[in-house]
Amino acid sequence: MIITVTLNAAIDKTLAVPNFALGRRHRAVEQTSMAGGKGVNVARALKALGQPVIATGVAGGPTGTRIIEQLTADAVLNDFVRIREESRTSTAVVDPTSGEQTEINERGPAVSEAELDLFVDKLLYLAKGAAMCVFSGSLPRGIEPDLYARLVEELGRLGVATMLDAEGEPMRLATRAGPSVVTPNEPEAEELVGHEFGDEADRAGALRSIADLGAREAIMTMPTGCLALVGDPPDRHLRRATVEALEPVSAVGSGDAFLAGLVAARYGGDSPEERLRFAVACGAESTQHFGAGVVDPKEVERLLGEVRVEQVEEPALP
Repeated sequence: MIITVTLNAAIDKTLAVPNFALGRRHRAVEQTSMAGGKGVNVARALKALGQPVIATGVAGGPTGTRIIEQLTADAVLNDFVRIREESRTSTAVVDPTSGEQTEINERGPAVSEAELDLFVDKLLYLAKGAAMCVFSGSLPRGIEPDLYARLVEELGRLGVATMLDAEGEPMRLATRAGPSVVTPNEPEAEELVGHEFGDEADRAGALRSIADLGAREAIMTMPTGCLALVGDPPDRHLRRATVEALEPVSAVGSGDAFLAGLVAARYGGDSPEERLRFAVACGAESTQHFGAGVVDPKEVERLLGEVRVEQVEEPALP
């Protein structure tokens, strides 16, 4: 079983608005609304890929009820802790004429200490039957930034592999706790190591630094694929996986689809190279759909042959 954790679940609205501009009145030509939050998106994609997954986290108010009802309607197994405050709504505006997207995320609910304790108890119970757990997205108000770190350590003691996709202080602290894999995008990786990247050598060095912080594997996602330090020492190598960019319908949630592909391939016992190939194919295929975490497994299989994976020569140490 795979667990996904979403502590800031939402109802995600995506609107297609041609020639979108600030300060003007627009009409959407297409729209969708679905249960969201990064971990929920990962769970939706894993379900589409045929993997055994359960989504957990916290959800509150009528919006929280909608999140749970939509997941259930989509046949995504879920077990959320109900909280007092209202879960958030997030809105993404996609301009099909330019390909640009604008995201507006509401501030999430505050979570009390008692509510958090209920969630932790539930997660540790679910973890007894799990092989992997994905911690994905931001933390709600009222939660200390070391929560992911504490949970990574707890699940590590239970023998559960942990995947981390977060940002800021929660990401930094959790990386030091020794997760199995961390998957920042480039800006998140820059924040994690404390400097901007000027070239490929900087990116490669950053992945090595992230591994030195505590992550067993470090994967930096980029628009056309990823750069990854994967495998078990002494066979841990730097690899680049790329695919020719597809004309996107919407790139919202493509990183979540990438992570779902990575998790699915790891759960299936694939090699590090094949995990990267499958993850990149999932991320690319998801851009052909309107809505986050939506993938077509048949199209993913078709794209696999177009993904190029190569070993990268690491920069010399100073």
